[in-house]
Order: sequence, then C-alpha cells, then structure tokens
Amino acid sequence: MTRGFSRLALVLALAFAQTAAFGLHANTPASTTSRRSHRKVHRGRRLKWNPMFRPSRDSLLRQNEEIDRLELPRIQDDAELEQLKSTNALVPVRESEALRIEHGLDPSRRYCRPWTRDFVEDLSEVYYRQFHDQIQLNSAVRTVKVQKKLRRHNRNAAPAEGELASSHLAGLTVDLQRRGMSKEQIRFVERYLFYLRALGLVEPEEERRHWCFHVMVSDRYSDWRQSQTVFPHLPADDALTAQSGSN
Repeated sequence: MTRGFSRLALVLALAFAQTAAFGLHANTPASTTSRRSHRKVHRGRRLKWNPMFRPSRDSLLRQNEEIDRLELPRIQDDAELEQLKSTNALVPVRESEALRIEHGLDPSRRYCRPWTRDFVEDLSEVYYRQFHDQIQLNSAVRTVKVQKKLRRHNRNAAPAEGELASSHLAGLTVDLQRRGMSKEQIRFVERYLFYLRALGLVEPEEERRHWCFHVMVSDRYSDWRQSQTVFPHLPADDALTAQSGSN
C-alpha cells in the first residue's frame, strides 16, 4: 500500500499543478464565508450544483466507444455476470478503511473490471489521506436486465441498449457518492478526475439527480499505473502541501 500511495502522491502533485494551470483551482473563501458554508453543509442543505463534468450525449458516446474498442460484452443477465466473475474478468470491490459501499447495493453487483477496481482503491486511499473520510461506492456492474428495470423508475438512467447504453453494463464504470461532500472535497475529486481525463484514462460525469460521480475507467489505466513506478518516491506530505499551496 505504501508503494502504491507513493505513485499516487505524485499523481496528485501533477494533478493540482495541471488544474491550476487551467485556472480550475478554487480560491479559499474568507473565513466567515467558509464557516457559514460549513454550517450549511452540516445542516443538510445542498451545495449549489456547479459540476466540472456535466453529463452529455458526447460523453455517453465516448464511453460506448471505449467498450467497443475493448470488444467487451454488455452483460445481459445474472448467468453471464456469474460466468465473468468465475474467470476473474470481473473482480470484487471490498470495503476498507478508505472505502465504504452503499449498504443497499446487491453483493452480487459489487464487481467491476480489475483496472476499475484499481482506480477506486487508488482514489479512495488518496481521499482518505487528505480528509480522513471514506469515499462511498454506490454502484458498479449492472446487467441489461437490471438497467431496464432501473429505467422504469428513473427516466434519467442511461438506456440498456444502443450507442448511448450505460457503461455499467460492461463493468467499466462505478458511481461514487457526491452527496454529503463539502465543496473542498468535491473540488478535490474533480481535480483528480480532470488530470486522469486529460490523459485519456477516465470519462467522468457528475450526475445531478443522484449526486454522484459516474466514472468510466479505461483499461489504459493499468499500464499508466504501472508506469508510475519509474518515478522516484515522493512523500505523501509533499502532494498535500502542493494541494494547499494551489488554493
């Protein structure tokens, strides 16, 4: 875990430098405003929805293009789902000190592609180091049957078929809870995703109805993750110092 975090400390340092260069860092508000905002969040009031990654048709097309490039199936039913688990094409996501799973998520669907799990574990570890809080996984793999059922209750859910079909159907994608995060925490995750998207490793969206980060992860994440071992060790504190210096 220490070795893995050393890689990601470097990622954070680069990510904050990258987002600052694009003018995407948020200035720290005046102390009075910050205290008021903090009180409002903890009273259960919603933050204004002002996402960096708005859902779009183009994003759904890119997600499906990645699935087609990898020649992955859209998982039809539980039988196909179990077959992919048995060959480790789908791997389990497990709770940890840094990651919790929404209690209502069916244990049979707490699975995703190996590189997607790597991404979730990496992000949750860095997030925990920064905020001493867990990221929550709300959704991972789905079958076409489940997606069709979801569509009956949620008109905003992506289709189960066609060029705009949900990328959850291929096991590439996870939903991470955004609701309940402070503005600082949201911007932290957005910066992290911004950097990875610039490298072509993720395709993120911020869903308004369910207030979550919907993130499709490319298999290129595995090669990129391994390549980070060529860099010298960068202590975690250096990355966190870089983050505070960008505010």
